[in-house]
Amino acid sequence: MKVQNAEGADAVNDTLGEREQRMLELERQWWKYSGAKEQAIREMFDLSATHYYQILNALIDTEAALAHDPMLVKRLRRLRTTRQRARSARRLGVDV
Repeated sequence: MKVQNAEGADAVNDTLGEREQRMLELERQWWKYSGAKEQAIREMFDLSATHYYQILNALIDTEAALAHDPMLVKRLRRLRTTRQRARSARRLGVDV
């Protein structure tokens, strides 16, 4: 959401909703068993893993998320970029 600061210029509202904060908290955790994270996603947010990751991808592109937890958001962005490059390379038949 955009708001105007004292000088009249647009500024990004740096507040996250409760759900967005809980999503970032979940991403901070490490998971010992496969499937445990997906189960936690279903229990906490009542979302499929696919829908959760779609929301998370949009969330980590926001300035509010970056302001809330810069190291985590930068790590998630880096992981996303790495995975996208690997997918593109596989499609093109290039070794990564």
